Amino acid sequence: MEIKSTKLLVEEALKIAKTITPFEAKEMLRNLDTSILIDIRDVRELQKTGTIEGSRHMPRGMLEFWLDPQSPYFKKDMPITMNKILFCGSNWRSALATKTLMEMGFNNVTHIKGGFQALVDAGFSVQKVEPNSTYKSSA
Repeated sequence: MEIKSTKLLVEEALKIAKTITPFEAKEMLRNLDTSILIDIRDVRELQKTGTIEGSRHMPRGMLEFWLDPQSPYFKKDMPITMNKILFCGSNWRSALATKTLMEMGFNNVTHIKGGFQALVDAGFSVQKVEPNSTYKSSA
């Protein structure tokens, strides 16, 4: 049996997914009524490194369910019309997630080139997430 490698999946996703820089994200986030920054990393990553202040945590494993209005897990405080800017540790998971959301019909989803560290390097503030605590998004 031959399987498609994760490398190939990410390469395919990067060809389709809209990738933006942290500076472009900063511009989009000037209007918090229309755009939101979403951290899709695992909660253990957030506890280790913190998260971007003002971002919303939606773990990769629940993202599609939390954003699907027909899902019993739908987050009603996340309108489907809102621009979604995803980030992960680098940009592999966020590329895959962006592609999946696009396949679901979202046309207002992008992801950050370089992920979390690129946001930090661009001057985004980091919010500490305590170990062994349940992270509650500030958004």
